[in-house]
Amino acid sequence: MSRPYRALTIGIVALISLIGFEYLAIATAMPAVAHALDGLPLYTLAFGGPMAAGVIGMVLSGSWSDRRGPRAPLWLGVAAFALGLLLAGLAPTMALLVAGRLVQGFGGGLMSVALYVMVARAYPAALHPRIFAAFAAAWVVPVIVGPALAGFIVETVGWRWVFLGAVLLALPAALFVQAGLRGRALQDTPAPTAAPSRLPWALVAAVSAGGLCWAGQHHQAPWLALALLVLAIAARQLLPHGTLLAHRGLPAVVALRGLVAAAFFGCEVFIPLLLSGERGLSLTQAGLVLTVGALGWSAGSWWQARLRAPSRAVLLSGGMMAIVIGILAILSLLWPAVPLAIGVLGWIGAGLGMGVVYPTLSVLTLELSAPSEQGSNSSALQLSDSLFSATALALSGALFAALLPQSASAGYAAGLLLAAGFAMVGVVVAGRTAEPGDGNDSACVPAWKA
Repeated sequence: MSRPYRALTIGIVALISLIGFEYLAIATAMPAVAHALDGLPLYTLAFGGPMAAGVIGMVLSGSWSDRRGPRAPLWLGVAAFALGLLLAGLAPTMALLVAGRLVQGFGGGLMSVALYVMVARAYPAALHPRIFAAFAAAWVVPVIVGPALAGFIVETVGWRWVFLGAVLLALPAALFVQAGLRGRALQDTPAPTAAPSRLPWALVAAVSAGGLCWAGQHHQAPWLALALLVLAIAARQLLPHGTLLAHRGLPAVVALRGLVAAAFFGCEVFIPLLLSGERGLSLTQAGLVLTVGALGWSAGSWWQARLRAPSRAVLLSGGMMAIVIGILAILSLLWPAVPLAIGVLGWIGAGLGMGVVYPTLSVLTLELSAPSEQGSNSSALQLSDSLFSATALALSGALFAALLPQSASAGYAAGLLLAAGFAMVGVVVAGRTAEPGDGNDSACVPAWKA
């Protein structure tokens, strides 16, 4: 927040916070939207569609930022995000609202990657842990206030202002970024050879990710397996070589981002259902458990940003272990004799783990990337997050739906054990992310630094 960076920091953190708020606020408002527009048949597409469009935006933004710098994809992303919100807020039918959501998702994908590249080129490396901690906090604050604020807006002025109000907030955030960029040169030397276009594979990944969610929701096991296979093939083309096998260095970093997202969010979706169905809590009380987890996330981000010369592999391993323990603590609540406080404390610990792991992975990605690859590697990091999360949610949803008729507890246990499995694999992969200086294999030294 010193004078040279203040306006830029305010602007980019505000944009990240706006993306996070819209994600949560729209989830809160969507039942009212579907009722008002008679749009229940398109309900799931209103969520899955933006995710698929975001995959395309991330891939395009990564290659574009590497070639030309992050300014153009950022401004196009802001414009598309705002246009999508405007279309959705004014939509007379559910189909047009979904179309607006697709434009919004595409813009969000462009923005999120361009902002990572902007951090790499506008801030010195010593400040990267702190700015990524601020990014994490920018997601946490909407978790705390977003659902309640969205509910208030829906009940007072109507659901359309959940979309339209965000358009008004995007403009001042963009003006702060523009002021912060004035006089800054963000264009680094482009890659010496043009990389092959990844957009066709991004389209394949987007369609297969959407198909995966559809197949999981509709209990279509053959289609689920086919979509998973196609998604794995597309991911192999979009992510750094060796990511799916967690090769040492950058591939392990990108793989771990996907594993931690799959573990944490794969558990989080079951918490309100489990606490209300098995422990008798109201949805408001169950939501408070998610809130304290978000506060743990914020605290973990703040703490890791202030460590001096930390061992990143140790941080990541410790953070992943905290997530494993937190998921198992939630699982233990299926036994009535276990106090509710055990689950709450465990989820706070899982939030702390996320606060340590997420910013550390972002910092490592930039450290292990040549300047001409910062866009594509930042894109890969966020693609891994989206693709692994979609896979985990589809698989856990299918397991839960299959077991629910026999036993709700068995359904919860299957979904939570799957999430814990992703986290335990992440503990192993964390040891393969270490950069030089942590006493590990020097094979992780980036070729561009060597």
